[in-house]
Amino acid sequence: MFRVAIGQDSHEFTESGDNKKLILGGIEIEGCPGLSGNSDADVVLHAIINAVSGISCVNILGERADELCLNQGIKDSRVYLKEALETMKGKKIIHVSVSIEAKRPKLAPYLERMRQSIAASLGIDVNSVGITATSGEGLTEFGKGRGIFCTAILTVQDVFTN
Repeated sequence: MFRVAIGQDSHEFTESGDNKKLILGGIEIEGCPGLSGNSDADVVLHAIINAVSGISCVNILGERADELCLNQGIKDSRVYLKEALETMKGKKIIHVSVSIEAKRPKLAPYLERMRQSIAASLGIDVNSVGITATSGEGLTEFGKGRGIFCTAILTVQDVFTN
């Protein structure tokens, strides 16, 4: 059996002068402020984590992420993704599609590295990770450059063991 889930996340940019780095899909993006949030605020991984939660019915972003971030000081969203993946017993991700809306930064130079990072984190082939990016044409707050919005769709297959 196949299952499909959608996840999304968004964060606004930090105030100028904040030294927080912009992390998307597990990689650092140069030349743009970081995103506000307790963790690294990686909206790409957070959207994927929320989609995983849609499959497993176990929410990670919330109490579990707060425990890791606020109580243990773990701000790396790859750790939260690992926690989410551990809830998917008997299921295998076969494809992920990511759509990012952001006026800034220009993401085209980073998409291949993001695909590789996501594929490694999910344990799937890089050709099973699709990423698109749009400027939003100024129609939303993200299209006006105030932050970044991301949607992720997972396709998952039940794995039966004997």
